[in-house]
This record gives sequence, C-alpha cells and structure tokens, in this order.
Amino acid sequence: MRKFYLLLVAVLLTASAKAQYAWDIGFHLGGANYLGEMGGKEKPRRDFIWDLKLSQTRWAIGGFARRKLNRSISINAGLMYLRIQGADDLSIYRPRRGRNLNFRNDMFELYVRPEFTIYADNDIGGRGRYKTDFRLFAYVGAAIFYHNPKGQLDGQGDWVALRPLDTELAGYSQIGFAIPAGMGFHFTYKRRHRIGWDFGWRTTFTDYLDDASTVYVNPELLPGGSTGLAAQFYDQSESAIAADPSLPSQYQYGYWPDRSDGRDNIRGDPTHNDSYLTMTLTYSYVLKGQSNFYRQRYSWVRGKKRIGRKSRAKF
Repeated sequence: MRKFYLLLVAVLLTASAKAQYAWDIGFHLGGANYLGEMGGKEKPRRDFIWDLKLSQTRWAIGGFARRKLNRSISINAGLMYLRIQGADDLSIYRPRRGRNLNFRNDMFELYVRPEFTIYADNDIGGRGRYKTDFRLFAYVGAAIFYHNPKGQLDGQGDWVALRPLDTELAGYSQIGFAIPAGMGFHFTYKRRHRIGWDFGWRTTFTDYLDDASTVYVNPELLPGGSTGLAAQFYDQSESAIAADPSLPSQYQYGYWPDRSDGRDNIRGDPTHNDSYLTMTLTYSYVLKGQSNFYRQRYSWVRGKKRIGRKSRAKF
C-alpha cells in the first residue's frame, strides 16, 4: 500500500509540473539578411547563403508566446520587426555593378509554427537536481509579412518608397506570405528562465522584396514618364558607368527598343523568388499556473462547484 501511495504522489507531481510550466513568453534579438537580386561576389546568382552579403546584415527584434503541448511538440506564435537591405556597388560581379541598384526594406512578420523536439535533457550534468534542462528543436510554419522597399539615387540622399514608383509596372502587394523553417535550442534555468538561439529561413512567394525582378520597361510608361522620379530610380546604370570608366559599355543596363546585339533587357531574375532569414538570441519567462490537481481539488475556492464521485452512507 505504501508503494502505491508513493507512485500516486509521483504521478500527481508529474501532471502538476506539466500544467504549471506549459507557457513561456519572451523576445528575439538578433540580425536579418536576405537572398535576392542584390548580393554575391564575382559570380552570377548562387543559391542559399553563398550569395549573401554579411556586411548588409541588419537588426531583427520581436516577441513571442509558446505553449508546450507534450514532450515532443510546442506551438510558438510571435511578431518580428526586421530590416533587410542590399546594394549592387558592394558586389564585384561587373553586371551587377553596372546595374547599380540598391534597397532597404523594413518588414513586420506575424508567424505561427510548431516546434518539434529533436533532443532533450531534463537534468544537465546528471546531478539529480533538475535545475537546468536543454532542448533542441526544429520547426516549419506559416507567416504573413508587411514590407515596404525603399531606395536611394546612387546610394545617396533620402530613402524613397519604391512601390509607388512602380519601376517594373508590376503592381506587387505589400502583404506577403512566407514559410519559416529552421531550428533552435534553449536552456531552462530553475524552471523559469529560458535562454536560447534561433535560426530561421523564410521562403516567400514574391520576387519584389528588393523591387527588382524582371526587365527594364519602356520609361515612357512609368509614372511621370522618362523624366520622372520613377525613371531615375528604375535605371541608375549611367552613373555607374560615369563613376567607373573601366567598366565596359556592354555591361550597361537600360531600355533599348531595338537591341541589335541580341542581349536580353535584364533587370532581375524572375525564376527565383526572394527569401530572407533571421538569427536571434531568445529569452523567455516560464509562466507558473495552477496544476490540474489544484483545479480539480480546490475549484470551489474560485466559486466553482466541485464535481466528484458521490458516496452513500452505509448503515
């Protein structure tokens, strides 16, 4: 009988711990970068991280709430505020330098993602005190983002919103959908404080995070015509050629109604959508709520009628 009571107490304590420490709330703090039309070194576009410009990494901050469903799965929902940017003049690939475009984009992202535990250790060091635990996880989810690309003329002056200029007559939306996928880990100290690391890659369904995707359009069709502000931003190749006389003229971009040399009127690469990534440190505080045992045993304290098994007096 004594062993039975000890087992019952252990089960109740386990159930209580699961309910008490299911929620945590916290924040992200780190950096963001992107993969798109602008970046790279001496070669044309390359996939994944090989085309990133680390010098263009900018900030990423945000908050989140996470709910532990069971030992293997948690649900994380949060809001991120981040900036991505790029510039052709940072590349040594001559066609990109001749194009001479630049951008920056401040983005808001709302995400939800299930996190799947890969490895967990509930007692770091195996000392039997269970003060610090560790969890390694991977995730894939869904996100909605708002973005607003801006550019400068020759990398100088005020930042101007590019979407209203409609530089490729694309009329793209400022609202987009992304699939965040990545991995992370966290240490939990004294059941309340979680410090971790998070890396996430966002696959998007737009090629206009940097306002460049297809070809140079006829400048006469742009807002304001060939002498308007849109025309100044859509083609900045002439200033690049003027600043670098060694740049061969065949690398100059622009709109030509009659291209006798047969070259395509390339401004971007529409065969690949833009993507962005974040790498952040995280901190969260674990909320301690009422256990299942408490709610069932003492619900009458909160004015709720206790429901239990009826018993009859024996005579």
